Amino acid sequence: MRDSGEHNQARDGVIVSARDLSIEYRSVSSRFRHTAVCGVSFDLREGEVLGVVGDSGSGKSTLAAAIAGLADSGGPEGGVGSICGGSLRVFDTELRGISTRARRRLTVKIGYLAQDGAQQLNPRLTVAENVAEPIFLRDRRFDSREAGHAVATLVDAVHLPLSILERQPFELSSGQRQRVALARALILEPILFLADEPISGVDLMVRHDVLDVIPELQEARGFSAIVVSSDLAVLTQVVDRMAVLQGGVIVGIGSLNSLVASPEHPYLKSLARAVQEQGFPSGRDRGDGPLQKSTSQ
Repeated sequence: MRDSGEHNQARDGVIVSARDLSIEYRSVSSRFRHTAVCGVSFDLREGEVLGVVGDSGSGKSTLAAAIAGLADSGGPEGGVGSICGGSLRVFDTELRGISTRARRRLTVKIGYLAQDGAQQLNPRLTVAENVAEPIFLRDRRFDSREAGHAVATLVDAVHLPLSILERQPFELSSGQRQRVALARALILEPILFLADEPISGVDLMVRHDVLDVIPELQEARGFSAIVVSSDLAVLTQVVDRMAVLQGGVIVGIGSLNSLVASPEHPYLKSLARAVQEQGFPSGRDRGDGPLQKSTSQ
């Protein structure tokens, strides 16, 4: 289902490039403005999995939604913020000021698992219909047998039995519903996948089942990914590097080991203490290079 040649649209292997990016929320009258992301700069390269960690209100979800193409870059915005400064390029397409038509073309290449993805499943549709829906929203005449095969393949890939295909979401556990939402986000074979708090609302006993699926699918399908979480232990299992957000600013970016080796920022020091006390594994760290600091500091 992925169009041929789309991988070539990333310049120099960079999938996402943010430079001095700022995102704000405005009231309808524009009298009230709140800057949720302030002067953020980073790159996501092809095949990389980047984690974004920070406390509630740090700007993590706002950043993920903007990269997913949901931010409104002009005029008052209620839910997901507006790009008000700097540059955000995805597949070498500038999102600041992007047209509706260009946004539509871009978002086909992006899979987005929202924080409440499991709750967004349509209760009137079966699991198979929920997962297949993005296919038919894109092309109503898509072959139903081919769609059914794609759905079954992906449901199996997220470690769910095919017997659930004809069930409805309310018949599933929280972990099963989240994996159905994950399958739905990946059904169009995106080049870029964004997961916002992927285990939100999932029972503690099955969180590992949900998390293990993400690196498995990333390695099998080769997409780039950004995983957002307030839980450091979640990210250590699935990411190559982490960007640490506090107050809308990146205070550090690098492997977990490099971030906690000699932290200078108070928030990084608190992360280092947590790693020491709780003994987090290094996860998918692929190197212990020096801490990179955002140009927004």
